[in-house]
Amino acid sequence: MGVQFNHPWLLLLLLPLALLMVYAYKSDFRLAGRRKTWAIAIRSVILLLLVLMLSGLQSYTVLHQKKVVYVVDRSMSMTDTESAEAFIGQSAKGKEAKDTIAVVSTGLDAAVEQKETRELPGSLRLNADLKREYTNLEAGMMLSGSMLDSRSDSRIVLITDGEENVGSMLSAGRLLKDQGIPVDVLEMPSSEQQDVSVEEVKVPEKLYQAESYYIEVLVQSTYKGKGELRLYEDNAEIGRESVDVTPGDNRYAVKGLAKKTGLHRYRAEIFMDGDRQSANNAGYAFTRVEGPPKVLIVEGEKGNAANLASALSSGLVQYERIDPSVLPLEPAKYAAYDSIIFNNVSGDQVGERRMAMIEQAVRTYGVGFMMAGGEDSYGMGGYFKTPIEKLLPVSMELEGKREIPSLGLILVIDRSGSMSGDKMELAKEAAIRTVEMLRSKDTVGVLAFDSQPWWVVTPQPLANGKEDVISQIQSIQSDGGTDIYPAAASAVEEMLKVKAQRKHIILMTDGQSAGNGGYSDLIEQMKGGKITMSTVAVGMDADVNLLQSLADEAKGRYYFVDDASSIPSIFSREAAMMSMSYIVDKPFVPALQNGGDWTSLFENGVPQVYGYVATTPKQGAQTVLTSPEPDPLLARWQYGSGRTVAWTSDLMGKWSKDWVAWPAFSNVVTQMVKWTFPQFTASPYEVSTQIEGNRVRFEVKADTAGTDQLQAVITGDDLQEHKVDLVQEAPGSYTGELPVDQSGSYLMTLLDGSGKPAAPGTGLVVPYSPEYRIADGNADQGLQRLAELTGGRMLSKDHPEQVFAAKAKPSRQLHDWSYALLAAALVLWVADIAVRRLALPWGAIAARAAAILRRRQAPAGGAEAPDAGLGPAWRRASSAPPPLLRPPPAGPPAPAPLARAGARRGRRQRAQRRKPGRSVRLRGVPPAASPSPPRGAPTARPPEAGPGKEAAAQSPPQPEEERSAAMDRLLAARKRNSR
Repeated sequence: MGVQFNHPWLLLLLLPLALLMVYAYKSDFRLAGRRKTWAIAIRSVILLLLVLMLSGLQSYTVLHQKKVVYVVDRSMSMTDTESAEAFIGQSAKGKEAKDTIAVVSTGLDAAVEQKETRELPGSLRLNADLKREYTNLEAGMMLSGSMLDSRSDSRIVLITDGEENVGSMLSAGRLLKDQGIPVDVLEMPSSEQQDVSVEEVKVPEKLYQAESYYIEVLVQSTYKGKGELRLYEDNAEIGRESVDVTPGDNRYAVKGLAKKTGLHRYRAEIFMDGDRQSANNAGYAFTRVEGPPKVLIVEGEKGNAANLASALSSGLVQYERIDPSVLPLEPAKYAAYDSIIFNNVSGDQVGERRMAMIEQAVRTYGVGFMMAGGEDSYGMGGYFKTPIEKLLPVSMELEGKREIPSLGLILVIDRSGSMSGDKMELAKEAAIRTVEMLRSKDTVGVLAFDSQPWWVVTPQPLANGKEDVISQIQSIQSDGGTDIYPAAASAVEEMLKVKAQRKHIILMTDGQSAGNGGYSDLIEQMKGGKITMSTVAVGMDADVNLLQSLADEAKGRYYFVDDASSIPSIFSREAAMMSMSYIVDKPFVPALQNGGDWTSLFENGVPQVYGYVATTPKQGAQTVLTSPEPDPLLARWQYGSGRTVAWTSDLMGKWSKDWVAWPAFSNVVTQMVKWTFPQFTASPYEVSTQIEGNRVRFEVKADTAGTDQLQAVITGDDLQEHKVDLVQEAPGSYTGELPVDQSGSYLMTLLDGSGKPAAPGTGLVVPYSPEYRIADGNADQGLQRLAELTGGRMLSKDHPEQVFAAKAKPSRQLHDWSYALLAAALVLWVADIAVRRLALPWGAIAARAAAILRRRQAPAGGAEAPDAGLGPAWRRASSAPPPLLRPPPAGPPAPAPLARAGARRGRRQRAQRRKPGRSVRLRGVPPAASPSPPRGAPTARPPEAGPGKEAAAQSPPQPEEERSAAMDRLLAARKRNSR
């Protein structure tokens, strides 16, 4: 125990302050006696406390304690975690009882495995949830440093292979050195193994169609052998070579030919016998091939886009025709096309995820989109409230447009245990979308079943609103087995009670039915009640044969779903098909409403149309051609960075046979498609990217003075958009960074200050985790520098006792007294004011306190009423008559000289009366007839004045005498203060 001062030189202030207090004591004549002594003493103590506070008075206790925090690298390159756990346990056996231990794990981020404790658990397990794809030793060291302080002998023990790829452990070491915390290092290098990896793939950033180029591949290996190098363009193999691989770096160049325009991703893979690590065998690169625009045609049925393809060919527009099932599942693939056309494609053929990718490609990357109608498109195709409907200039909602027959719809949904997870959520989403499509006069019911049916929503009209029905649907939970017949029978029984013009049941399940009921009788009931049923089989485990036969017999449709995300589109499509109000099947000649720059295409008239799918134009859309209803036949608008067109009739000839035969048909269709192409001019910006650990660095160079604001939008395979505001470091130079924690392909586009695309989209690839890179063998040098920088040691795995071998350095635990000293000074300051400013009659206060104590000790029975220590004055006041009974003044007041003389005589008489043993007789006042009654004895009540009688003689205290006595006391107090 001891004391210390942070600023001891401030103690010198005590000398002049002491002289000041001595001078004040001798020269201050305002106070005298004890009050002066007390005032000077209190002020001296106050000044002493303030000087001690300013000098930083602290007390301390000496500690002999060690605090050790173990930082364990748990990245993917550290495969031997058990050895680290064993080292910690063995080294902890050498600590003293009062020493403490904590454990921290680190990957991309850091987490506390074991908080500070004196007893380490017997079975320590490192299991914190970390992103192990990266090594960030800096994060682990900084977290450990925040758990330590300088009050004890603190240190960090770092257990790692030293292969950091995020952050800087040396930067953290400099900060820990400033805190006085050394870092001991235990190097645990990974075991060497045969490994070959693709480190880098390079292609030119921009190519032209039919241009030859070279793909450069850098391969690293730890052993010698023969391998095979394979190259892919958008997952299509474009080359394969046999190569000789030697330990170290190997560079290869493979020649290629740019055949297709658009953005392309290239992949290089290396294969060698004896390779023990396959996660690092592939590398990626992007390039854009300039050339004529290219269109992707998606046809609902094979060959139904022949008229469209012929029209594009005549307009010299390149295209590619595919089936909906082979639409890409990677966002980067859609950036290879300038526009995408859906020709009579239903939503269940596409799936929700592909729709979301197309919507993002149009909105963010400027890809065009066009939908051509047919019986499987728009509302009939189940696009209600889908991403495709969001990007189109028309809506599938027909509220208030025409009279639609009333519909009774019951949804029978499997809620067995196999439907848990995404399937159950998508089924509920499908049911909710269906309810939202229905009108107030429609009737809906929802039946969930496992081994028993459960009515979630009994069949009821939607006249009272849809919110309650939707809320009930969201409460469905998956559980139990599967039995279809009881649920189907219950749904038919309730549907027979529904009064609607059309009655339909949708049955969805993913399993086999546990029982087989009398389905033939059930079908007969449905036919008699004019009830139709459609069935949806989810996955290969569904009872496909039963569901298909039920749909065929009940005059419905059967759907097999391999992608559960298409379930909502199927339900929406079924609801639309049952109303049949979407299809307007009658001939008419379209009317030109707002042609804009397309007016010249239709100024000579247009052919007749025989049918279309009804839609509603969105606000902000440009309706070019309309029907007599009026419904939009041809509409367009700008959606984000892209443009979209809606043609609600077909292009196959069923409803548009006159249009297909029209000589201007090819030109009109070509102009419609070309209008959707990206509107990029020659871009003044050159974009480059660089991967640094888990961060992507963007560099943008402008040929001319550009905008002050640029923003990069990056989209990964998970469709999540990341926006990075670029900083202008110099005229025409912009930079920005984005942290990423997953490898994969990313698309990037550049937006200007108005949110419009400033350059064509490009791609970047975050390769495999740097944990899988082949180590260069220099990690031990960095660890050695860290130990030397912080004053730590290089530990040995075979000697864990080294951690606690040295004796604990004595350290001081400080206790700051600043706040206590300041509080004491404030309290004494108040006391100083009280001593100097207040003159209290301490004798009277003490007498009254003594009287109160005596009164509390008096017996309860026959006690005298309390007089609060006032004595005779209180008794005189209590015996005085009421003010109304006092006699009036004897006469007019005496002249002033006589009054002053009387006052002086009164003061002398009162002074003599206060002397003990002396009695004073007032002139003109007769002596008392009898002595005062003893204390506690009853006193005689004065006689009351009556008519014709004078009041009894009284001797109340005179008001003039009381005021004179108070004035005397005040003058005496002022004289004492003046001395």
